[in-house]
Amino acid sequence: MQQVEQTTIRTQEGYPTISLHSLQASLHRLRHHEKLFHYTWFVIMLKSFFFLGLVNNDGVHFNLIKAFELVTNPPFPLVYICFEVAFLSVTFLLRGQLHYWALVIFNLLLSFIIIVDLMNFRAFGNFFSVFALSQSSNLDNLFASIVSMLRPIDLVFGIDIILLMLVGYKAAPRFKSVVRSFPIFLMLVLSSSSYLLINHLVVDVLGKDTGYYLFKRSWSPNQTMSNLSPAGYHLFDAYNYWEDSEPLFLSGEDRQRVEAWFLDNQEKLPPNSYSGKFQGKNLIVLQVESLENFVIGKRVNDQEITPNLNRLLNNSLYFSNFYEQVWNGTSSDADLMTNTSVYPVRQGSTFFRFPGNTYNSLPKILEGHGYQTLAIHPDKGGYWNWRQALTAIGFQRTIDESYFQMDERIGLGLSDGSYLRQVGSLIEEEKQPFYTFLVTLTSHAPFNLPAQYWGLKLDLVLNDSKLGGYFQSIHYTDQQIGAFIDKLDKDGLLNNTVIALSGDHTGVHKFYDDEIRQLKNPERWWLEGYNQIPLIIYSKEMRGEEIKTTGGQIDILPTLAYLMGVDPQEYQGTAMGRNLLNTKRDFAVLANGQLVGSSPSEKERAGALLGVEIADKIIRSNYFEFLK
Repeated sequence: MQQVEQTTIRTQEGYPTISLHSLQASLHRLRHHEKLFHYTWFVIMLKSFFFLGLVNNDGVHFNLIKAFELVTNPPFPLVYICFEVAFLSVTFLLRGQLHYWALVIFNLLLSFIIIVDLMNFRAFGNFFSVFALSQSSNLDNLFASIVSMLRPIDLVFGIDIILLMLVGYKAAPRFKSVVRSFPIFLMLVLSSSSYLLINHLVVDVLGKDTGYYLFKRSWSPNQTMSNLSPAGYHLFDAYNYWEDSEPLFLSGEDRQRVEAWFLDNQEKLPPNSYSGKFQGKNLIVLQVESLENFVIGKRVNDQEITPNLNRLLNNSLYFSNFYEQVWNGTSSDADLMTNTSVYPVRQGSTFFRFPGNTYNSLPKILEGHGYQTLAIHPDKGGYWNWRQALTAIGFQRTIDESYFQMDERIGLGLSDGSYLRQVGSLIEEEKQPFYTFLVTLTSHAPFNLPAQYWGLKLDLVLNDSKLGGYFQSIHYTDQQIGAFIDKLDKDGLLNNTVIALSGDHTGVHKFYDDEIRQLKNPERWWLEGYNQIPLIIYSKEMRGEEIKTTGGQIDILPTLAYLMGVDPQEYQGTAMGRNLLNTKRDFAVLANGQLVGSSPSEKERAGALLGVEIADKIIRSNYFEFLK
């Protein structure tokens, strides 16, 4: 027995000799001194379980059944424990009170990540990524918007940490006798890693038809999160960040696959009356912050919310079944899809990751037809890196907030009123024909429009809600758009100008849907139109018409190009969207992989979903650069 106890294993230089006797002693210390270790992994397990019950419901209300179903599918409960134990095992390399505080800090860190994930989920439908760290410049003036994503239920994830820190001054001294234990660290890391590796082989490699998987990207971030736990999800995300940071080179087979997708996506239909309807006219694309379709034509307390947009419908093509398709790049993704008809990348923001990419874009196409092109934002050029990206996309000129007189600030920056007044004067000086792309800003979440700008009379309860704030914000922006269009008309530009107006993404339903549903006696239409934004194409002399074909933001370029008299051959091999005025297809793919509209055939469904994967490869490989 004594001989066995003295059996040793020599390790790398710098680490102590491991003996069975020391291992037994270490395990003894673990039983008597590591109650906090057991508590920490167990409470993180409970927090993960609670977290999944939130994000697989609505992000705010806990659903016990959904959470239980997710973590009872083998081998996922043990996977959760393995990831947590592997992270926490590092604390065994620390001694004394550092050991105590390291466990508290790990608990704090993982709880903080869970809360940040919840905030991202409520805002964008996905979770925090390493890619988001490269977008920190976007945090300017967004504190109120970020804080508005918190909910009272989030306190659940921090209560125990507060108690641990409060009692720490008494509990930490008890850990003075704790010594480093490399054997325990090694044992926990090896056992956890071995279990994860074995299950990766069994589930991902050998069990391809089981319906379960561990380390695999999914259309649904919820599924990957549920399979790996918050700790495992972010470890996998870090690996994907490293892998995606490498340049993507498409093989000949990959290029053939891309070309085949574009060929299959084409609809060879004869021209109709919309072809070239606005040929030679100026084009203004106005992208309105957080404009949703559900307010168009609606009244609250017998007041029109968007009277000016409603007025435009009399002379517009109004696409009433139109959907947002933005992903991690939010508003910048809208800029991208409107001008390139290409889906954004699946990880991170396209404008941050690939700002210099080449596209066959709307500004390039119209420039080839003699147009002057200009992109205008009322924010800094570095916000979402839009200025560099839109320059690469093909705009001859770009203008950011530095051009404007900052004489009236609301929310994130220059008010829509001042901005559109100054833009109106700028456009008047443009050489014709021109294509001008501009975005608004004031109606950004959290919709805290100052009271002096309120134009609607709402009851106190509604006005104090996020929905009431949204109504006021959109009503204000609608007023400024009306004044902008009236100025164009007064200056004589409206007779020869087409205005395409759309939302960059949804707003109050995107960020505060749970609060809307908690309002007492809500009107039915308040709860409708999730993911829907309007597309309105206005021309002064045109008779209004509602187009009910289902579409999305990647369809803007081919639809506008068709109206402007561009030969479809100029964009069919590069535009991933379709012309909504000459199509037999009636569906759109949302960013989460959901198809909306009429049910397509299985072949069309597979092709539509494949398009998002193809777009990811196109952008990551800068595919269009090699087609010049």
